Amino acid sequence: MATVTLQIGGREYQLGCRDGGEAQLIAMGALVDDKIAEVTRSVGDLTESRALLMGALLLADELAELRNRADEATVQSALPLDTDPALALAIERLAQRMESLATSLEEPRRTA
Repeated sequence: MATVTLQIGGREYQLGCRDGGEAQLIAMGALVDDKIAEVTRSVGDLTESRALLMGALLLADELAELRNRADEATVQSALPLDTDPALALAIERLAQRMESLATSLEEPRRTA
């Protein structure tokens, strides 16, 4: 198992991931850090937990929008979502990333 150190919201988090998954975890961490920075610019100074919560909600909103678009495209084409495997796979991977991130953020923070 590999270990990755992420910088999110000005803090370091060490997370384990499967070997070969380091680049993906680093990219997800950068995405979360960007969302937290966006929240901080928009709302101002927040506690760490509120900034993480708001960042997660923004990401969840983006995921919901992607799912809605996929559903609309399915209705318009009158074909089930699974007829476009690439779209279904992309949505599933995004959902898995969100779940993985949520799980890792719920674990007690490890110190370096």
